[in-house]
Amino acid sequence: MLCAAINRSQTVSHQVSCNDCSLSPICLPLAVAPAQLDQLDRIIHRGRPLKRGEHLFRATDGFSSVYAVRSGALKTYVVSDEGEEQVTGFYLPGEVLGMDGISTAHHVSNAKALETATVCEIPFAQLETLSQQIPSLQHHFFRLMSNEIRSDRELHMLLGKKNADDRVASLLLSLSARHQRRGLSDNIFRLPMSRYDIANYLGMAVETVSRIFTRFQQQQWLRVDGREIEILDRGSLCGQNHDPAMELLL
Repeated sequence: MLCAAINRSQTVSHQVSCNDCSLSPICLPLAVAPAQLDQLDRIIHRGRPLKRGEHLFRATDGFSSVYAVRSGALKTYVVSDEGEEQVTGFYLPGEVLGMDGISTAHHVSNAKALETATVCEIPFAQLETLSQQIPSLQHHFFRLMSNEIRSDRELHMLLGKKNADDRVASLLLSLSARHQRRGLSDNIFRLPMSRYDIANYLGMAVETVSRIFTRFQQQQWLRVDGREIEILDRGSLCGQNHDPAMELLL
């Protein structure tokens, strides 16, 4: 399998502290000096792992915490008045979700584990108090919220202007960049989401997504083994229409 060595990093114990966590360089602790890290660590709750398909929170649940993904992956989605699901984002280790509830005091989306996942729960009231004591933490959190806003805008641009091939390429390049930020291979990685979730997120039919993956393989841009991806020709995958800003859209 292409990603056997890479996925060993996802079997991290949920008892590991911020001081020992390999994700600190990209997570909230990035903004905290080593001497202040214990203060952040004391407010974080680390619960049991989420099973595949289990919800972290649901729309209309009261908002009290934000969450940092420690291992595995989650997706967020909303449900239309007609009962149709729309995937709105994918979250990988080191990334923070749950900020949708800050302005409304309740979550407006659902968050579900795509595979066995562990998260760090950070009570927002305590995070606010700590941020007043550690300005760099407050600045970093504001930056995370800004990225969320930018991601929403970029998603609308992606769905409105890009053709099907460009949409899939942009998603793969975004995942590649996010793996690189974690110190993992940006050429060989595993897709935690199904083809259905990819199609739903990109506003496409599942059959179209499958055909594009097949075409990218035939053109020798990718090697695909189930959900495992190897980028063989990054230049061709980027293409002339790729916008580097799309790396923030997920």
